[in-house]
Amino acid sequence: MIKDLQEKERINGQRFLLANVSKGVTNTGAPYLNVTLQDSSGQIEGRKWEVTIEDDEVFNAGNIVSIVADVIQYRNILQLKIINGSVIPSTQVDLTEFIASAPIPREVLQKKLMDYIARIETPDIKSIVETLVRENLISFAIYPAASHNHHEYASGLIHHTVGMLDAAAALLNVYPSLHRDYLFAGVILHDMGKLVELSGPILPKYTTKGKLLGHISIMQAKIQQVADKLKIESEAGTILQHLVLSHHGANEFGSPVLPMTREAEVLSYLDNLDARINMIDKALSSINQGEFTPRVMSLENRSFYKIKSNK
Repeated sequence: MIKDLQEKERINGQRFLLANVSKGVTNTGAPYLNVTLQDSSGQIEGRKWEVTIEDDEVFNAGNIVSIVADVIQYRNILQLKIINGSVIPSTQVDLTEFIASAPIPREVLQKKLMDYIARIETPDIKSIVETLVRENLISFAIYPAASHNHHEYASGLIHHTVGMLDAAAALLNVYPSLHRDYLFAGVILHDMGKLVELSGPILPKYTTKGKLLGHISIMQAKIQQVADKLKIESEAGTILQHLVLSHHGANEFGSPVLPMTREAEVLSYLDNLDARINMIDKALSSINQGEFTPRVMSLENRSFYKIKSNK
């Protein structure tokens, strides 16, 4: 597995999913390949320096490849110096071997999600949430929360959602003035538009609708459609749409409106907090205690220190 690779090790015939491939040119004009290889334990960067015509067929994003390579360290990060590779037909492999998944079993996450829905008492809010979850549960349980950066693995969306629900439940004990039903509903619905915005759990990419509309607009429209279908006349549909529209917290981050309820304000912070903790945890997972991570571009290009355990 990628997580077990050691410097100066040679791998021979190990299989990877090519998550990304780009071409470069050396100072002498020679072409080379930058590749990102993936298995269920994570990703690793690789370089193929002597590029042949055959390599153009082998090294294409989405291919499963068998690799011969040396594990080297560059700027304190392990990467692969690829010697050669060959394509393995996808019919001969189990694709789950190459897809990272949430650290909590999907069945556990689904049960927790349904338990939180059961705690929603306001009829109109509950009807909208139950309808949307019922229509999308299969995809909701397996989709990533993003194409990169945070919760970008299978079942990442439901993992992100349940993590936020747990945090919201804890905050309700500290701030009892918060409307529990709206807060839980906002957490559950805020990213559901990504089921349309992203292509799926395997090498997720943005769909045409995702690029043109974005998950925020997609979900706002779906909530309105369901509220109209259920003939809901209370303000529940409007408040839930506001929670979705404002959950990025600022116009420059993609929200067309700013949070204007207590629950919307808290939702934007919960979303940001859960995403950032996930990115920090991911960066820290590959280093030893007492070391700094490489700079994380999505976290203001900062490095993070892994505290030494006193146990």
